[in-house]
Amino acid sequence: MKDFQAFGHKTAARLAFHVLNWNEEQTNEFLNSIITAKKNLKYCSKCFNITDTDPCPICSSPKRNQDSICVVEDVRDVAAMERTHEFKGVYHVLHGSISPMNGVGPDDIKIKELLARLMEGKVKEVILATNPRVEGEATAMYLSKLIKPLGIKVSRIAHGIPVGGDLEYTDEVTLTKALEGRREM
Repeated sequence: MKDFQAFGHKTAARLAFHVLNWNEEQTNEFLNSIITAKKNLKYCSKCFNITDTDPCPICSSPKRNQDSICVVEDVRDVAAMERTHEFKGVYHVLHGSISPMNGVGPDDIKIKELLARLMEGKVKEVILATNPRVEGEATAMYLSKLIKPLGIKVSRIAHGIPVGGDLEYTDEVTLTKALEGRREM
C-alpha cells in the first residue's frame, strides 16, 4: 500500500476526506468498482492502450484509418488526442519515454512492438506525439531515425504558443518552437 505516488498530497487528502463522509454502501460500491476495474482492464495487444476488450475499440474499428499511427507516451495522451475528434487513425502507446537520467532506455518502452507493427507493411505515416520536453524530443528523434529507413512518412506534432496565450508570458523554448513551426498564411 506504499505506492500511491500517482496522487499528489492535496488530491489524496481531498479523497480521504470525501471517503470519510460516505456511508457503508457508498464505500463498498467504490471498492467494488476498483476491484472490477482491476480485474477487467488490460492493455490492448496491438496499441497498448487501456481497454476491457482485446483488441481495443480503436484498433478494431473499421472506421479508423489503419495506415496512420499516432505514437504517444501514455494512455492519458490517447484520451487527450481523442477529445479533439480530429485524428482518425490508430495509436501506439509507448508507456514512457527514453530517459537515460532515469535509467529508461529504448528497451524499457514499447518501441520493439511499434517496429513489429510497422513491419507488417500497412502503415504509411507515423505521427510522433511525444511530449515537448527533453525526454519526449529524444524519443521522437530516436523513433524517427528508426522509422525513416523503412520508407514510412514520419511527422511530428507542432509545438508552440497555446491558443489564448500571451507572448510576454511565453518561455524562450516555446517561442523558439513556435517560430520553427510557423506556416504560411
